[in-house]
Amino acid sequence: MSTKTILSIAERRKALEDRYPIWPRDTIARHFEKACSEYKDRPYMYIDGKELTYGEVWDLAVQYAKAFMKLGVKRRDHIAILMNNDATYPSLMIASSMVGAVFIPINAMLTKDELGYIVSQSDTQYLLVQQTVKNQRHAEVVAELLDTPEFQENSQIEKVIGIPTDEKDAMDRRFLLWNDFLKGSDSITDEEFQQRWDESRYPDEVAIIMYTSGSTGSPKGVMLTEDMLLRASYATCMSRAIEDGRVTFAPLPFYHCFAIIEAILAMSFVGGSFISALGASPLQSLQLMEKYKANDYLCVPSTLVPLLNHPRVSEFDLSNLFAMWCGAAPAPIPVWQKAMNVLGLTEMITGYGQTEVSSSGVTTEIGDPLERISTRVGRPKLGGSSSVTEFNGSNVQYKTIDPDTRKTLPAGSVGELVVRGNTVTHGYYKKPKETAEAIDKDGWLRTGDVGRIDENGYIQLLGRSKEMYKVSGELVSPREVEVVISEHPAVSQVNVIGVPDSITTEIGAAFIELKLGETCTRRDIIEWCSSRLAKFKIPRHVWFVEASEWPMTSTGKVQKFRLKDIAKAKLS
Repeated sequence: MSTKTILSIAERRKALEDRYPIWPRDTIARHFEKACSEYKDRPYMYIDGKELTYGEVWDLAVQYAKAFMKLGVKRRDHIAILMNNDATYPSLMIASSMVGAVFIPINAMLTKDELGYIVSQSDTQYLLVQQTVKNQRHAEVVAELLDTPEFQENSQIEKVIGIPTDEKDAMDRRFLLWNDFLKGSDSITDEEFQQRWDESRYPDEVAIIMYTSGSTGSPKGVMLTEDMLLRASYATCMSRAIEDGRVTFAPLPFYHCFAIIEAILAMSFVGGSFISALGASPLQSLQLMEKYKANDYLCVPSTLVPLLNHPRVSEFDLSNLFAMWCGAAPAPIPVWQKAMNVLGLTEMITGYGQTEVSSSGVTTEIGDPLERISTRVGRPKLGGSSSVTEFNGSNVQYKTIDPDTRKTLPAGSVGELVVRGNTVTHGYYKKPKETAEAIDKDGWLRTGDVGRIDENGYIQLLGRSKEMYKVSGELVSPREVEVVISEHPAVSQVNVIGVPDSITTEIGAAFIELKLGETCTRRDIIEWCSSRLAKFKIPRHVWFVEASEWPMTSTGKVQKFRLKDIAKAKLS
């Protein structure tokens, strides 16, 4: 049985307000210095069978920061991380903040071309790369990029640090090996380190550039400051009434803002801990939640449903589990009801946001009826001392606009959702045109989502205005997929849409017109994509059409909404 006494929601929120009566404008490093001092011996992270305390995470961060300094990392330099979830990850992020650098987490599922684009476009100077992640041989791919004339011309790479995962395979001799990188920390004195850290304490500098799929095809680097990230994380604690010492099961990738904000940073405000288990099976998830007495579960519908349906779910002692956040995609009432019945949950929420809003801007309220949780994504998170007074105690404010004229619509109208606030990005790295298109002079950011705000201030999502779709929570730009397929020698024209899928919520479907006299199969297209696109971006459905079958507008454009109707008929 659970041994933890859970205070009421009001008591938990008051405890947070008492701890932070005035917002401390900190950097990530300054924030962790306090947390790791106060909670030194408490567990912070459970990963790969290991437990790391706050004190251990801090000591590693100091070592990495000194090693970065020895390497030559200067303030505002860019450090990119290409690795799986790893015990070093949070400490590397803290170390980057200590030395005043910019941290760039890279999606570990990307292909060579995608990786080359991000490393070049982000002006990455120092790249930490894990030799292999699952079946992706990243070290080899990076070595190939270093030999590519285009990459040599466009990238700012000064050093690659290679992290071995396979002792049999030697890494490229141009890489600095991880152990040699660490040895560099020995030659930096505490005084030198302290001086650098003292110079790196301005919380409105960019701390992270996080890449997100762009509607035009190429990913965009969202610039987030130290202060934005901390405010968003504290607002999560307030909204969810996160208590002292909470244990959160977070089987999410560390390169994603969901994990960074809602687990890595949020837990540090309450001396809590998180269990990382990327790609854990439903059975492993149940075992880990029982072993570490998880109180909380961060998930998406595609991971929740298989867990609820596992034949052995009732065998596990999950009596400590009471809270869940299921986000990224809507889940119907029966799923929420089953989560309550099977897992014994009493505090379930969903939420909505995007990288540009430092993860989540809104959540539902604890105790909301299931009908509301399944049809709404929430209202602006409570911010406590971190909030904007004018936004009713939240960090953000939403409204709907006419997507064509950008005029504000009357309350309750359906339109494109826009958001502004102190956790909203000021722009995309080195993309002034995209920034100007997305953010107006008053700081309102276009989300690209269509919705309405109801009479209770809750957002109802009705679709995406720019035809993007989400596969297991990962955003996919149809344009990006279309560009790749259009380069196939047999393809004349291609249009990609997202279609519903029972496992991943949505999946890609490609309509393809072939060149005269050419032949091609679905398998040919899938194979063509597999070396050029991350797995989640590859369309599952491929349908070949004749030139006369495209549904066209009077101006000669393909009507994608009619392709959706055709896909619906094919799938049924």
